[in-house]
Amino acid sequence: MNQIDTILTLIAQKHLGIETLQTRNADGLDFHDTAVWCIKDALEAAFKAGIELGESKRKATKSQIAKD
Repeated sequence: MNQIDTILTLIAQKHLGIETLQTRNADGLDFHDTAVWCIKDALEAAFKAGIELGESKRKATKSQIAKD
């Protein structure tokens, strides 16, 4: 599982009560009723995680440029 998949799975578990984002070929496991406020919380968490991931990659790029 790559870093993004791990982050999305953790968000799904914490905010949506979804155990895994893997397809399990069963309606009861692959489809979920979710409150809109939980979806909003999950989207906000994903957005913030994206910002943090982008900032960490940008910092690494700046340090690499400084070394050159």
